Amino acid sequence: MFDTLSDRLSATFKSLRGKGRLSEADIDATAREIRIALLEADVALPVVRAFIKKVKERALGEEVSRALNPAQQVIKIVNEELVGILGGETRRLRFAKQPPTVIMLAGLQGAGKTTLAGKLGRWLQGQGHSPLLVACDLQRPNAVNQLSVVAERAGVGIYAPQPGNGVGDPVQVAKDSVEYARTKQYDVVIVDTAGRLGIDQELMQQAADIRDAVSPDEILFVVDAMIGQDAVNTAEAFRDGVGFDGVVLSKLDGDARGGAALSIAHVTGKQVMFASNGEKLEDFDAFHPDRMASRILDMGDVLTLIEQAERTFSQQEAEEMARKLQKGPKEFTLDDFLAQMEQVRKMGSISKLLGMLPGMGQIKDQINNLDERDIDRTAAIIKSMTPAERADATIINGSRRARIAKGSGVEVSAVKNLVERFFEARKMMSRMAQGGGMPGLPGMPGMGGGPGRQKKQQKQAKGKRRSGNPMKRKAEEQAAAERRAQAALGGQDDAQQGGGAFELPDEFKKFMG
Repeated sequence: MFDTLSDRLSATFKSLRGKGRLSEADIDATAREIRIALLEADVALPVVRAFIKKVKERALGEEVSRALNPAQQVIKIVNEELVGILGGETRRLRFAKQPPTVIMLAGLQGAGKTTLAGKLGRWLQGQGHSPLLVACDLQRPNAVNQLSVVAERAGVGIYAPQPGNGVGDPVQVAKDSVEYARTKQYDVVIVDTAGRLGIDQELMQQAADIRDAVSPDEILFVVDAMIGQDAVNTAEAFRDGVGFDGVVLSKLDGDARGGAALSIAHVTGKQVMFASNGEKLEDFDAFHPDRMASRILDMGDVLTLIEQAERTFSQQEAEEMARKLQKGPKEFTLDDFLAQMEQVRKMGSISKLLGMLPGMGQIKDQINNLDERDIDRTAAIIKSMTPAERADATIINGSRRARIAKGSGVEVSAVKNLVERFFEARKMMSRMAQGGGMPGLPGMPGMGGGPGRQKKQQKQAKGKRRSGNPMKRKAEEQAAAERRAQAALGGQDDAQQGGGAFELPDEFKKFMG
């Protein structure tokens, strides 16, 4: 959603890099570009004015003039001010001292409240709670059935005594649900109310009556992040008519400009508490202003990535994998490779995961063009192998590759490439497990470690010329021989002291004389 804004801001900051000192004209030009970028992203004008004013005040002060790197200091200021307009600190849910905690959802029709009720219920269940979804949208056709299906998929409780479709009293349903939750030991009640097409006084009154009947601990206003400035206007009207405690942004994965997300907290004075960024029930999490600002400025969101990995990966499996790799690369088999890929797939879209890494905005097109089905093809290839082939990939010869390709419905070259990638990944992971650091991610631009980099190093090593002067060449060869002798003596000394001589990996020996 924030791709265009990120691109504009990145281009603006790039023009500042390399400048030892920023003049007032440089800061004015930067502020102007940031203003244009925010207005193009559909951010509310009052928010843009307040944001630019604060950035300019800080950028023109001593904070930047005394900085060793003025450009980075300006980026730091913009980042901090972005966090400010997004709400500052992360806002957590307030739970009732005596269960059940009642959470009321409200918003425009089509904002995604019903699906979001299921997402919130699933998220709360993951936090150790026992949520109950309550069907109080008795106006929209099949809204009750939809909530029942969503609750079943999320694995949470549902209270839907009325059929809906214009039949039933939503206020009575809401009131009865709290007692039902107490009886059945549910500690959180999520009330899904009827959506409204606009500022509908009748439905606004209905929402106020439900509020008075259940006295919710939290009223969450669900906003479609794709509808722009109208979301802010509706939120203001609902705040004045019924009131709410926090905002939930839905459809944050859309391709709209996203100005509502940047405006709503500042304009309404109510923080964004949750964000939904996909169609699946697991595409939902707490909203962290600092992480969102970091993503907008292409600094990544590593903390969210780590949290997703912790939720997905088993600690026991990770320790077992580490033990295998420490024993040696041959212990890591294609079965382990497949298990790792399937675990990564459970974390969500590969494109989204890569987008959380810092600097990935530079290769955004490549990330967006990733074919998520490649993992399925890879899994099909591995599953077409015999147990012996998966345990020892070195036995896979030409005839075996042809059989595997036929069994998995791919070209023979795809099987060959997979096996080569596996050997490369195994070598890299083994080095990391044995404390060798990060040797580079194969095939990733700017990260080294791939075949292209090895060829470049080999070319540089081969390209070293000897002097054409016989006397000078003889002196160079003599100096090289002395260096080798000293290195050999050093290795013997180390061995005598019990340390052992340092042994280079085989793939690096070809670069040595």
